[in-house]
Parts: sequence; structure tokens; C-alpha cells
Amino acid sequence: MPSVVPVLSTRLSAALTAAFGQSVAGTDPELRVATRPEFGHFQTNLPLRLARQLKLPPATIAEQLVAALDVADLCAPPTIAGQGFVNLSVLPSRLAADVNDLLASGNGLAPRGQRVVIDYSSPNVAKQMLVHHLRSTVIGDSLSRVLAYVGYDVVRQNHLGDWGTQYGMQIEELQDTGRSPESLESLDLPGLEDLYRRARKHFDTDPEFADRARARVVALQSGDPVTVDLWRRIVAVSIAEFDAVYRRLGVLLTPDDVADESSYNAALPAVVDDLDKAGLLTESGGALCAFLPGFTGRDGSPLPVIVRKADGGFGYSATDLAAVRHRVGTLRADRIVILTDHRQALHFEQIFALARIAGWLPDRVSAEHVTFGAVLGENGKPFKTREGDSLPLTVLLDEAEARAGREVGLGAVKYADLVNDRSRDYVFSLDRMVALDGNTSVYLQYAHARMAKVIARSGETPGRVSLLEHPAEQRLALLLGRFDDTVEQVAGTLEPHRLCTYLYDVAVAASSFYEQCPVLRSAGETRASRLALCAGTRKVLATGLDLLGITAPDRM
Repeated sequence: MPSVVPVLSTRLSAALTAAFGQSVAGTDPELRVATRPEFGHFQTNLPLRLARQLKLPPATIAEQLVAALDVADLCAPPTIAGQGFVNLSVLPSRLAADVNDLLASGNGLAPRGQRVVIDYSSPNVAKQMLVHHLRSTVIGDSLSRVLAYVGYDVVRQNHLGDWGTQYGMQIEELQDTGRSPESLESLDLPGLEDLYRRARKHFDTDPEFADRARARVVALQSGDPVTVDLWRRIVAVSIAEFDAVYRRLGVLLTPDDVADESSYNAALPAVVDDLDKAGLLTESGGALCAFLPGFTGRDGSPLPVIVRKADGGFGYSATDLAAVRHRVGTLRADRIVILTDHRQALHFEQIFALARIAGWLPDRVSAEHVTFGAVLGENGKPFKTREGDSLPLTVLLDEAEARAGREVGLGAVKYADLVNDRSRDYVFSLDRMVALDGNTSVYLQYAHARMAKVIARSGETPGRVSLLEHPAEQRLALLLGRFDDTVEQVAGTLEPHRLCTYLYDVAVAASSFYEQCPVLRSAGETRASRLALCAGTRKVLATGLDLLGITAPDRM
């Protein structure tokens, strides 16, 4: 049974058309949760918004709308307030039915027969994951969970940066120091970073070494067995350490999800050839570029997409175009979602535009670039160590666990990232993250543990909700019935903070219910119904936290 919100919206739309004709058909009722109990459960300001179009007083529109509105099976008789607000109070029996449906349902909506390919995390090989990798990893993991919940077939892609000049430098440095290939296996990421720093210094100060390093890059690209073996060992060390971070965070990415830059290397010449044959490339300064309509700089000059560089090499644009072709042609994506910080917004806007013009991204496939802001220190500047270096992610996680334990500490870090509008920067403050009050994961985890404790102490198996007489019961039931609608909204907007806000509202309503409606001290049908309401709350909080990638403990 659909939850009450979409049903009410459909009924309002039908009543509007019945009362005023096709000129207003399709107008969004914009049904909103009422801010005060005396206004019922929901409100719409349709009469106020349509007054100018219909050339009628809002009160008159409200009266005619209510007269045409058929909601007797869902609500008490609608009321009109103020200049033309229509108030709706859902029947307790319908609120109870929505909660009971929730209790009887499985974990997830019906398959929709569509595949979404989501690209997230994407750290660079031979480098530690830093604090700024947290956002792509945590937001991407939550969105992949949400998309799976609403019925997509989710394919995760970890687009590792594993190709380029730095690997030629590192491999040549290894050769110069006489270390065996096997010695790479004893290195960790800090060791590989140290190797890179030494190679970089050597590269900058020794022209002969620099020439050999460049030649080593060519050898890598040409498939030289010795060079490729060393490079693969570097990649393997990196993937193992990344996987350890993912397991620690509870992120769903695995080594099988790795789709690194190098995996597209063989496809790059065909990308260029096909674009060139289609007449989409222009030579500019020796490079092959696509000049797309609508993309210009501040001075009005065209902004090119450089597909092949002047030296014959391929850059990020060619790789990302190859990735689009692979995801549509091989993975059969119906929807592509890519997460990076906002600085790459123009790049992906151009990539998607060029892929559509080339016919590689058909209209049936949506392509969305999900951007996010930076993680800031409490000084308002990008989060760094006291020495000014970017902070390794593991150091931050160590501190969070030391402060609050594993489940609470890691949950606090992830929630602090997700609760903010992803497009904005946010300030990292462990003190605020682990607070027991306010919109924090700790508060939500505590609300879940409280419901679990009540159910455990009852010694009973919760049944069905049958009585919702107290306003606090009705408020909580109303929110619980909106869970699937909220998750659907997050799947559409790709904004996890909407789920965080909803879960916080549930936790606040659960606290009010707990304080005002005794469960274990009540009796008979009231006790049974309230116990079922506790079970519904526990399920929503547990499922919602899981969609955020956060553990919901039964005890705290």
C-alpha cells in the first residue's frame, strides 16, 4: 500500500483539476508537514499560489478545492486556515496501517529493472588516503546503499589513479637502489610515499635520472614485462591498504570494484580515432581537441576538451570518455553517477556533453556529477596537520575511535560528513560530532538503543499498531510512514543530508513519545500497540543508519 503522502498529493491534484479544469492540471500541491498541531498533520498553500492565475480570492479557491477533495478514507474533514491554507489530519487508522506495512515489509523496494553505475572514492595509488578522500568515499557509499534500497542494480566503480609519470620515477628509483621486486611487498603506503619523495627529488636534480624515468614511463605504457611487474606490485600494495580503510569504515567497496585508469589504456586510441572520424576533433597546437558549443572562458574564447596531447599522450579527458563508453556499452548502465569535488564540475560537464554528441551517452542514460565541498579545520581552512601537511585519513579515524569507541566514533565521523548539504564545506569538530544532543549520529544511535531496550525488557514479540490516541504517537507514526518516500527522494536528488534530517526528526519524535507515552507501564491493547510503534521506530532508525553506512547498536 502506498504511504499516505503520495496518495494525498494525487487526491489534491485530482480535486484541483475537477474544481478548476485543465488549466491547473499538473500543479504540484507541495504538501508540507504542518508546523503546529492545530494545523493538523499536513498543509498546502495551493489556493494562495493559484489566486492570481484563477483571479479568485484564496479563500474561495480553498472552499472549492475542499469541496472537490475526496479523502474521507484517509483524513478527518479538511479545514481552512488563514487566507487559504488547507489543513489535513490523517486518520489514526491510516497512520497505523502505514506503520504496520513498514513492519511487515522487507528491507528494500521492488527491483526497478535499471542499472546504476556509481563511481566514488577514487584515491591515487602509492599515496595514503587523506581527509579529503573521506567525502567521496562516505557520500558515495551512502548513495550506493540508497540506490540499491530503492531497487536499482548497483555497480560500484573505484576509479583509482594508477597511471602516469610518478610510477616511472618510482620504478626507476627502485632500480637505482638495487631493491628486489619482492621488497615492494614489505612496503606500506607511507613507505611508497617516501619512495616517491626520493624519486621526485632525484628527478628534479639529476637530468640523466629524469630521462631514464621518462623512458620507464614509455616502457610501462608499452608493456615491458619487468616494468609492468614492478608497477603491479605497487598497485597491489595500495589496493590492499585502501581495502583495509574501507573495511574499517564499513564501506562496501571491494578490490573487485576497482576500475583503475590503466584499465582503459587500451581503449584510448579508439576514443580518439572515433571522435576524429566523426569530425568532432580539431588540431590545436599539435593537440587534438573538441570545441563544444556553449563552453567558453571568461574572455569568450572557446574552452577545448583536450583528447590527445601534443606529445601524443592521453589525459584525463580521454580516460573519462573511455569510462563512459565502457559503462554504457559493457556495463549497460541506465544511470551514471560520478562523485568528485566541485573543482571538476566543468570537466565532467564537457565530458558528458561530448559523449552525448558522439552518441556514446544516449538520451535514455542519465549522467550525474555529484560534487561536494571541502573538509575544514576549526580555523575555517582546509583540514591539515600542525605542520601544514594534509592529514592521513587513518589518523583522523584513530582519534575518533579513541574518543568514542569504534561504532560511535566512526559513525560520528561519517554522519558529520553526510548531515551537511554535500555542496558546502563543513568544519570538522570531534567535540560536536560525538555530542549526545543535537543532530549527531550518537543521538540517533542512542534513540535506536532506547527502543531496542524497551522491546528487550518487555519480553514480548511486538505485533501490530492498533491505537494511536496520543498526539505524540500520531506524530511518530506519521514520520515512520514517510521512510520509503524519503529514501526515494534521496535516490532522486543524491543528497544524503535529507535522510539525516528525516532520521533526526524521527529520533526527536521518538524521544517525545518515550517521555509522554509509557510503554511498559501501560496495559492491554495500548501496551501492545506502543510496543509495535517502538519496533517500527527501531526498524526505521536501524535501516536508515545502515543506508548511511553507520552501525545501529542495541546497547550504548
